[in-house]
Amino acid sequence: MIRASFAQRQTLHAWMLACALGVLAAPPVRAGQPVTLTHVHGLSYSADGKQLLIPSHHGLAVYADGHWSKAEGPAHDYMGFSATRDALYSSGHPAPGSELTDPFGLIKSSDGGKTWQQLGLTGESDFHILATSFATNAVYVANKEANTRMSQVGIYHTRTDGLRWRRAAAKGLGRWLHSLAVHPTDAAVVAAGTDEGLYLSRNSAESFERLVGGMVTAESFDLDGQHLWFSTYADKAVLARIVLKARAKAEEVPIPAPTDDAVAYIAQNPVRRGEIAIATFKRSVFLSKDQGRTWTQIAKGGTTHE
Repeated sequence: MIRASFAQRQTLHAWMLACALGVLAAPPVRAGQPVTLTHVHGLSYSADGKQLLIPSHHGLAVYADGHWSKAEGPAHDYMGFSATRDALYSSGHPAPGSELTDPFGLIKSSDGGKTWQQLGLTGESDFHILATSFATNAVYVANKEANTRMSQVGIYHTRTDGLRWRRAAAKGLGRWLHSLAVHPTDAAVVAAGTDEGLYLSRNSAESFERLVGGMVTAESFDLDGQHLWFSTYADKAVLARIVLKARAKAEEVPIPAPTDDAVAYIAQNPVRRGEIAIATFKRSVFLSKDQGRTWTQIAKGGTTHE
């Protein structure tokens, strides 16, 4: 993969910062108005495969049966949103007028986002980078400042819903961490995307090896447990898939070429595994039902399509 130039890295970092700060945000949705993706801070399917869930600035946007809607439940500003077979996990900020403490720390929903349980670090941490293991409910986060359970910055993980956290050494990991992903069945296998490449750990993020060079903006384990989807950016956005074997070569998956944009999130339908969704930093969303051979755009620049 081609390494991105300094100017390209600066552009991508500006996109990420804008998304994080809500600079790309639009006004709240009112009754009768179409759903607008005011930002995209995650991309996941429901466990039954019927809904594509996108945390936006005012709650969860849902795409199902070719139509967009707002999910039931509070219109929180969800960050680091990630789904498992049993639950939704997130961080973020309470909806305006809520009596909940800001920021959330780690929260969990077992009913599709209708209600949320606070798991700890409430009022202390907002995890923008958060990843879960689909079948094990392990959670990994990138912690940006010390709190009462994490004495240092770095990568932490929990298999007890935040009751106990362990800091990972992350030896060998490249600079400018953008994203994390966790293997669907083996919680010790973790992937990370950085400015310097795609990295893989087989020991709970204690140490990493580089699989692919270049700027990697997102990654997601295939639910078959044998492949890893990832996106890169140099002079254009690229989506690829690699087998988790020594000396494997990545295979590029053609995608519609977004102009001055890059893939921020990748999700796979847990029931119809040939169905893949991608979302970009500029709030465009594409859906493929044939493992990336053809694509349908279902949102452009935050404007949803039906």
